Amino acid sequence: MKRILLAAVLALALAACGNKVQYASRADAIAARIQDPSSGYVIVACHRGDWRNWPENSIPAIESVIAMGADVVEIDVRMTSDSVLVLCHDSDVKRTTNFSKVFRDQPDKSPKVKDLTIDEIKSLSLKRMHQAAAIDTLRMPTLREALECTRGRICVNIDKGYDYYDKVLAITEELGVTGQVLIKGTKSIEVVARNESSHERNMMYMPIINIQNEKGQALFNSYQEQGVVPPAYELCWQTSDDDAFPDACRRIREQGARIWVNTIWASLCGGDGNDDDAAYQAQNPGQVYQKYLDLGVSMFQTDRPELLIGWLKEQGRHSL
Repeated sequence: MKRILLAAVLALALAACGNKVQYASRADAIAARIQDPSSGYVIVACHRGDWRNWPENSIPAIESVIAMGADVVEIDVRMTSDSVLVLCHDSDVKRTTNFSKVFRDQPDKSPKVKDLTIDEIKSLSLKRMHQAAAIDTLRMPTLREALECTRGRICVNIDKGYDYYDKVLAITEELGVTGQVLIKGTKSIEVVARNESSHERNMMYMPIINIQNEKGQALFNSYQEQGVVPPAYELCWQTSDDDAFPDACRRIREQGARIWVNTIWASLCGGDGNDDDAAYQAQNPGQVYQKYLDLGVSMFQTDRPELLIGWLKEQGRHSL
């Protein structure tokens, strides 16, 4: 499971090709950057797609962030009662669909994804988060539909899907996008290694580390102590009262992996003033984002992709 030193391999390839490597697709080029922390390129991941303008985890939300020039779209996966993987963050569909309207004559009908068939899921209309009305023409996509949309165009970060690893991998292999998918979770090194050993090819895997949580610290230490180097660590921390975050960044830099932070909510990145809202309200978004770059952060999950991408381009940090 220990990662091969791809950065060195890529550096040799760049030198051999006059500093230009031809990739089969844009997504392949992004995946290569993810695997090469030394590239200087900052990865921008979009949280549930462009949910401010489209229903979250929908195909138009994905298309919108592709058009913005994002590198990764983060999606959430759940399984229906007939074993179809669909895109849904919540365990139920009450918040994101018109469930109560469709099943108003069946008050005992469960709204949980796991209790609904794919046909029942597809009978529901998705809602925009800033409008109560359902969008009659939009339905919850399956994972297969989402990956068909993203194939070759943008990398995908799968959340809430590691328990379905084999089923997810079967779809990525069939579609030829395994190398363009980054799946994440909080499983131990041993569990991840056991899953990966069962397959010839695997998706990229990123551990989620709550650095101010006892279990999170233990998981992080296990990677450090065993010398296992993932492509990136997703770091979460609730307050800036201690040095847990900068210390973790230092250790990750020394190990040679990327650092992913979630600026979507203050509660995931140290409190108020450290998130996308603070960057949006500031006349200069660098007041928020620069401090992360200074600590070696090179992957952002954001709800303000256009703002972040524009600023990163000005810094010369977002050009494939």
